[in-house]
Amino acid sequence: MTVKFYKYQGTGNDFIMIDNRAPQVLTKNDTETVKRLCDRKFGIGADGLILLTEKMAFDFEMVYFNSDGNESTMCGNGGRCLIKFAHDLGVIANKCHFLAIDGPHDGEILHGGVISLKMKDVDKVELYNNTNVILNTGSPHFVNFTSNVSGTDIVKEGREIRYNERFAKEGINVNFVEELGESELFVRTYERGVEDETLSCGTGVVASALAFANQNGNKLNRVSIKTPGGKLEVKFEPEGSGYKNIYLIGPAQRVFEGAVEI
Repeated sequence: MTVKFYKYQGTGNDFIMIDNRAPQVLTKNDTETVKRLCDRKFGIGADGLILLTEKMAFDFEMVYFNSDGNESTMCGNGGRCLIKFAHDLGVIANKCHFLAIDGPHDGEILHGGVISLKMKDVDKVELYNNTNVILNTGSPHFVNFTSNVSGTDIVKEGREIRYNERFAKEGINVNFVEELGESELFVRTYERGVEDETLSCGTGVVASALAFANQNGNKLNRVSIKTPGGKLEVKFEPEGSGYKNIYLIGPAQRVFEGAVEI
């Protein structure tokens, strides 16, 4: 069967997009097909694959797979790219309400093609070994603060944390974070499911911003983030031991489209 696909990227985090409304072309069980399509040597190549499907009471549903072919938890950059994809298909105008694996989300296309995605609330932030932070922003994240992100072996150190005894079974994304200024961070991320560093991770950027705010007494409600793939912004409001009204803001772009046999 020949399937039309679209390639999108958000700050270098790249995704295969498929319009999976009727007729449905892929299911959540098509692990090997998704893995092959995401392969950068034998397929289209991507950090993940996203299906846009129909869902009653929502503009659409997001079904996200990591490049290993398995359905995964929320992907922030993928969500922003999907909003742009839905707009390009004519499914939405400038605002949307959609369902993802972690629940409902709202999105908006701002000026210049910038996409704002409302993330799930974060209930708690866990301090780990006195200096590191664990929290869930739709996906589980470990935040490691360092003074030299550029000099860190992200893959080696990321794997050591992702596969340690506590996290090995479910996996965890690992973010290495350096403070650049009063409200600016440099973030590099090792992603489970991809099992490598990606140029950007949306839920990881959100986790890093919230962890930074938490460690600085919640004096901030907006943090600028530099990643290897570009710049993002995170806005939020502290509430109790967690955060609400969390927004991930940044660009999303269609790269190309084509057809592939599956």
